[in-house]
Amino acid sequence: MARIRVRTPRLTRVSSLVALSATLPLLAGCGTDDASGAEDHKAAGHRPVVVATTTWEGAFAKAAGAEDVTVIVPQSVHHAPDYDPKPSDLAAIAKADFVLYAPFEPYAAKIKEAAGSKAELVEVNLDNDPAKAGAEVSRLGGLFDTKDAAARWKTRLDGEVKKLNGELKAAWPGGRSPVVVTQVFTGWAAGLAGATAVGTYGPEPVTPARLAALAAKKPAFVLDNTHMSTGTVLPDSGAKQVEIVNYPGEDLDLLAVYRNAAAELKKALSGA
Repeated sequence: MARIRVRTPRLTRVSSLVALSATLPLLAGCGTDDASGAEDHKAAGHRPVVVATTTWEGAFAKAAGAEDVTVIVPQSVHHAPDYDPKPSDLAAIAKADFVLYAPFEPYAAKIKEAAGSKAELVEVNLDNDPAKAGAEVSRLGGLFDTKDAAARWKTRLDGEVKKLNGELKAAWPGGRSPVVVTQVFTGWAAGLAGATAVGTYGPEPVTPARLAALAAKKPAFVLDNTHMSTGTVLPDSGAKQVEIVNYPGEDLDLLAVYRNAAAELKKALSGA
Protein backbone atom coordinates (compact mmCIF):
# COMPACT_ATOMS: atom_id res chain seq x y z
CA MET A 1 0.00 0.00 0.00
CA ALA A 2 1.33 3.43 -0.85
CA ARG A 3 2.53 5.47 2.09
CA ILE A 4 1.40 9.04 2.18
CA ARG A 5 3.80 11.15 4.18
CA VAL A 6 2.01 14.12 5.66
CA ARG A 7 3.98 16.74 7.54
CA THR A 8 1.91 19.34 9.34
CA PRO A 9 4.18 21.66 11.36
CA ARG A 10 3.12 23.76 14.31
CA LEU A 11 1.52 27.09 13.53
CA THR A 12 4.43 29.55 13.69
CA ARG A 13 4.25 32.83 11.80
CA VAL A 14 7.26 34.26 10.01
CA SER A 15 8.29 37.40 11.80
CA SER A 16 8.63 39.42 8.61
CA LEU A 17 8.96 39.15 4.88
CA VAL A 18 12.60 40.12 5.31
CA ALA A 19 13.36 36.87 7.11
CA LEU A 20 11.44 34.98 4.51
CA SER A 21 13.24 36.64 1.63
CA ALA A 22 16.62 35.97 3.18
CA THR A 23 15.87 32.25 2.99
CA LEU A 24 15.01 32.24 -0.69
CA PRO A 25 18.54 32.39 -2.16
CA LEU A 26 19.50 29.33 -0.09
CA LEU A 27 16.44 27.47 -1.32
CA ALA A 28 17.22 28.25 -4.93
CA GLY A 29 20.57 26.57 -4.42
CA CYS A 30 18.78 23.35 -3.58
CA GLY A 31 17.57 23.10 -7.17
CA THR A 32 19.50 21.68 -10.08
CA ASP A 33 22.06 23.70 -12.02
CA ASP A 34 20.78 22.64 -15.41
CA ALA A 35 17.42 22.55 -17.13
CA SER A 36 17.19 18.77 -16.86
CA GLY A 37 16.27 19.13 -13.19
CA ALA A 38 12.82 20.37 -14.18
CA GLU A 39 12.21 17.06 -15.94
CA ASP A 40 13.34 14.80 -13.07
CA HIS A 41 9.75 14.02 -12.03
CA LYS A 42 9.03 12.69 -15.52
CA ALA A 43 11.75 10.03 -15.41
CA ALA A 44 10.51 6.45 -15.74
CA GLY A 45 9.60 4.95 -12.38
CA HIS A 46 10.07 8.20 -10.47
CA ARG A 47 7.49 8.85 -7.78
CA PRO A 48 6.64 12.55 -7.76
CA VAL A 49 7.39 14.50 -4.59
CA VAL A 50 4.46 16.80 -3.91
CA VAL A 51 4.16 19.71 -1.49
CA ALA A 52 0.60 20.91 -0.90
CA THR A 53 -0.33 24.04 0.95
CA THR A 54 -3.27 22.41 2.78
CA THR A 55 -4.85 19.01 3.28
CA TRP A 56 -7.37 19.95 0.60
CA GLU A 57 -4.73 20.22 -2.13
CA GLY A 58 -2.94 17.26 -0.56
CA ALA A 59 -6.06 15.11 -0.84
CA PHE A 60 -6.39 15.96 -4.51
CA ALA A 61 -2.76 14.94 -4.98
CA LYS A 62 -3.28 11.65 -3.17
CA ALA A 63 -6.43 10.93 -5.16
CA ALA A 64 -4.45 11.53 -8.34
CA GLY A 65 -1.90 8.89 -7.32
CA ALA A 66 0.85 10.84 -5.53
CA GLU A 67 2.51 8.78 -2.79
CA ASP A 68 4.89 11.34 -1.28
CA VAL A 69 2.83 14.32 -0.15
CA THR A 70 3.91 16.98 2.34
CA VAL A 71 1.30 19.38 3.71
CA ILE A 72 2.37 22.82 4.91
CA VAL A 73 -0.62 24.30 6.75
CA PRO A 74 -1.57 22.34 9.89
CA GLN A 75 -5.00 20.76 9.69
CA SER A 76 -5.85 22.48 12.98
CA VAL A 77 -5.75 25.88 11.29
CA HIS A 78 -9.38 26.50 10.41
CA HIS A 79 -8.73 29.45 8.13
CA ALA A 80 -5.79 28.34 6.03
CA PRO A 81 -5.28 31.68 4.21
CA ASP A 82 -4.21 33.20 7.56
CA TYR A 83 -1.13 30.96 7.73
CA ASP A 84 2.33 32.27 6.90
CA PRO A 85 4.89 29.71 5.63
CA LYS A 86 8.02 29.19 7.72
CA PRO A 87 11.55 28.89 6.29
CA SER A 88 11.38 25.12 6.89
CA ASP A 89 8.21 24.97 4.82
CA LEU A 90 9.96 26.75 2.00
CA ALA A 91 12.89 24.33 2.25
CA ALA A 92 10.46 21.45 1.69
CA ILE A 93 9.07 23.27 -1.32
CA ALA A 94 12.54 23.61 -2.82
CA LYS A 95 12.90 19.81 -2.86
CA ALA A 96 9.51 19.14 -4.45
CA ASP A 97 8.69 18.10 -7.97
CA PHE A 98 5.29 19.78 -7.72
CA VAL A 99 3.89 22.51 -5.47
CA LEU A 100 0.10 22.63 -5.23
CA TYR A 101 -1.66 25.78 -4.09
CA ALA A 102 -4.95 27.65 -4.46
CA PRO A 103 -5.27 31.19 -5.82
CA PHE A 104 -7.19 32.45 -2.76
CA GLU A 105 -4.24 31.71 -0.47
CA PRO A 106 -2.35 35.01 0.06
CA TYR A 107 0.96 33.23 0.55
CA ALA A 108 0.82 31.80 -2.98
CA ALA A 109 3.17 34.56 -4.17
CA LYS A 110 5.72 33.53 -1.55
CA ILE A 111 5.40 29.91 -2.65
CA LYS A 112 5.99 30.86 -6.27
CA GLU A 113 9.07 32.82 -5.26
CA ALA A 114 10.42 30.04 -3.06
CA ALA A 115 9.90 27.09 -5.35
CA GLY A 116 13.31 27.43 -7.01
CA SER A 117 14.18 25.99 -10.40
CA LYS A 118 12.93 22.44 -9.82
CA ALA A 119 9.33 22.49 -8.62
CA GLU A 120 6.44 22.80 -11.02
CA LEU A 121 3.84 25.15 -9.58
CA VAL A 122 0.28 23.87 -9.97
CA GLU A 123 -2.77 25.95 -9.16
CA VAL A 124 -5.53 23.62 -7.97
CA ASN A 125 -9.23 24.18 -8.48
CA LEU A 126 -10.48 23.37 -5.00
CA ASP A 127 -14.09 22.41 -5.56
CA ASN A 128 -15.69 19.30 -4.09
CA ASP A 129 -18.40 19.22 -6.72
CA PRO A 130 -17.95 15.59 -7.87
CA ALA A 131 -17.68 16.41 -11.58
CA LYS A 132 -15.16 19.19 -10.98
CA ALA A 133 -13.19 17.17 -8.43
CA GLY A 134 -13.01 14.20 -10.78
CA ALA A 135 -11.79 16.40 -13.63
CA GLU A 136 -9.15 18.03 -11.43
CA VAL A 137 -7.86 14.69 -10.15
CA SER A 138 -7.62 13.43 -13.74
CA ARG A 139 -5.66 16.55 -14.69
CA LEU A 140 -3.24 16.05 -11.81
CA GLY A 141 -2.85 12.39 -12.72
CA GLY A 142 -1.70 13.53 -16.14
CA LEU A 143 0.85 15.88 -14.61
CA PHE A 144 2.13 13.24 -12.17
CA ASP A 145 2.15 10.47 -14.79
CA THR A 146 -0.27 8.53 -12.56
CA LYS A 147 -3.28 8.47 -14.86
CA ASP A 148 -4.26 4.90 -13.98
CA ALA A 149 -4.39 5.66 -10.24
CA ALA A 150 -6.39 8.82 -10.90
CA ALA A 151 -8.86 6.87 -13.06
CA ARG A 152 -9.33 4.25 -10.34
CA TRP A 153 -10.05 6.97 -7.79
CA LYS A 154 -12.53 8.62 -10.15
CA THR A 155 -14.41 5.31 -10.39
CA ARG A 156 -14.51 5.12 -6.59
CA LEU A 157 -15.76 8.70 -6.39
CA ASP A 158 -18.57 8.06 -8.84
CA GLY A 159 -19.66 4.98 -6.91
CA GLU A 160 -19.49 6.74 -3.54
CA VAL A 161 -21.46 9.77 -4.73
CA LYS A 162 -24.17 7.60 -6.31
CA LYS A 163 -24.52 5.61 -3.10
CA LEU A 164 -24.65 8.66 -0.82
CA ASN A 165 -27.04 10.51 -3.11
CA GLY A 166 -29.43 7.56 -3.01
CA GLU A 167 -29.27 7.36 0.77
CA LEU A 168 -29.90 11.08 1.18
CA LYS A 169 -32.82 11.13 -1.24
CA ALA A 170 -34.36 8.28 0.73
CA ALA A 171 -34.11 10.50 3.81
CA TRP A 172 -35.93 13.49 2.30
CA PRO A 173 -38.66 14.66 4.71
CA GLY A 174 -41.98 13.73 3.17
CA GLY A 175 -40.16 12.41 0.11
CA ARG A 176 -39.63 15.93 -1.24
CA SER A 177 -36.36 17.66 -2.13
CA PRO A 178 -35.49 20.02 0.75
CA VAL A 179 -35.05 23.74 0.06
CA VAL A 180 -31.63 24.98 1.12
CA VAL A 181 -29.39 28.04 1.17
CA THR A 182 -25.67 27.41 0.82
CA GLN A 183 -22.43 29.20 1.50
CA VAL A 184 -20.69 29.73 -1.85
CA PHE A 185 -18.28 26.84 -1.19
CA THR A 186 -20.87 24.30 0.01
CA GLY A 187 -23.09 24.09 -3.04
CA TRP A 188 -21.62 20.67 -3.79
CA ALA A 189 -23.20 19.34 -0.58
CA ALA A 190 -26.62 20.49 -1.73
CA GLY A 191 -26.05 18.60 -4.96
CA LEU A 192 -24.98 15.51 -3.02
CA ALA A 193 -28.28 15.58 -1.14
CA GLY A 194 -30.36 16.33 -4.24
CA ALA A 195 -31.56 19.45 -2.42
CA THR A 196 -33.10 22.49 -4.08
CA ALA A 197 -30.68 25.39 -3.63
CA VAL A 198 -32.48 28.75 -3.68
CA GLY A 199 -29.68 31.13 -2.70
CA THR A 200 -26.07 31.57 -1.64
CA TYR A 201 -24.10 33.82 0.69
CA GLY A 202 -20.45 34.68 1.40
CA PRO A 203 -17.56 34.71 1.39
CA GLU A 204 -18.00 38.42 2.14
CA PRO A 205 -20.05 39.39 5.24
CA VAL A 206 -23.78 38.91 4.78
CA THR A 207 -25.68 42.19 4.69
CA PRO A 208 -29.09 42.64 6.35
CA ALA A 209 -30.65 43.02 2.90
CA ARG A 210 -29.11 39.73 1.76
CA LEU A 211 -30.28 37.99 4.93
CA ALA A 212 -33.80 39.22 4.34
CA ALA A 213 -33.73 38.01 0.74
CA LEU A 214 -32.49 34.57 1.78
CA ALA A 215 -35.04 34.26 4.59
CA ALA A 216 -37.80 35.12 2.12
CA LYS A 217 -36.93 31.95 0.20
CA LYS A 218 -38.06 29.99 3.27
CA PRO A 219 -35.22 27.44 3.27
CA ALA A 220 -35.45 24.43 5.54
CA PHE A 221 -31.66 24.25 5.87
CA VAL A 222 -28.58 26.44 5.64
CA LEU A 223 -25.43 24.60 4.53
CA ASP A 224 -22.69 26.60 6.23
CA ASN A 225 -18.94 26.37 5.60
CA THR A 226 -17.21 25.32 8.83
CA HIS A 227 -13.91 26.89 7.79
CA MET A 228 -15.49 30.26 6.93
CA SER A 229 -18.41 30.34 9.33
CA THR A 230 -19.76 33.64 10.61
CA GLY A 231 -22.13 32.03 13.09
CA THR A 232 -25.82 31.36 12.66
CA VAL A 233 -26.79 32.75 9.28
CA LEU A 234 -30.61 32.91 9.48
CA PRO A 235 -31.28 32.81 13.23
CA ASP A 236 -34.94 33.85 13.10
CA SER A 237 -36.03 31.98 9.99
CA GLY A 238 -36.53 28.52 11.45
CA ALA A 239 -33.93 27.11 9.04
CA LYS A 240 -31.65 24.48 10.53
CA GLN A 241 -27.95 25.17 9.98
CA VAL A 242 -25.75 22.26 8.88
CA GLU A 243 -21.98 22.59 9.14
CA ILE A 244 -20.16 21.31 6.05
CA VAL A 245 -16.41 20.61 6.15
CA ASN A 246 -14.52 21.01 2.87
CA TYR A 247 -11.03 20.15 4.10
CA PRO A 248 -10.01 16.46 4.45
CA GLY A 249 -8.25 15.21 7.57
CA GLU A 250 -4.58 14.36 7.92
CA ASP A 251 -5.19 11.05 6.15
CA LEU A 252 -5.89 13.09 2.99
CA ASP A 253 -8.97 11.00 2.20
CA LEU A 254 -11.11 13.18 -0.06
CA LEU A 255 -13.88 10.58 -0.20
CA ALA A 256 -14.28 10.92 3.57
CA VAL A 257 -15.34 14.54 3.01
CA TYR A 258 -18.36 13.31 1.05
CA ARG A 259 -19.18 10.63 3.62
CA ASN A 260 -18.90 13.07 6.52
CA ALA A 261 -21.07 15.65 4.77
CA ALA A 262 -23.67 12.99 4.03
CA ALA A 263 -23.70 11.96 7.68
CA GLU A 264 -24.37 15.54 8.80
CA LEU A 265 -27.04 15.98 6.16
CA LYS A 266 -28.78 12.76 7.18
CA LYS A 267 -28.95 13.97 10.79
CA ALA A 268 -30.49 17.23 9.66
CA LEU A 269 -32.99 15.57 7.32
CA SER A 270 -34.11 13.18 10.03
CA GLY A 271 -34.54 16.01 12.51
CA ALA A 272 -31.90 14.57 14.84
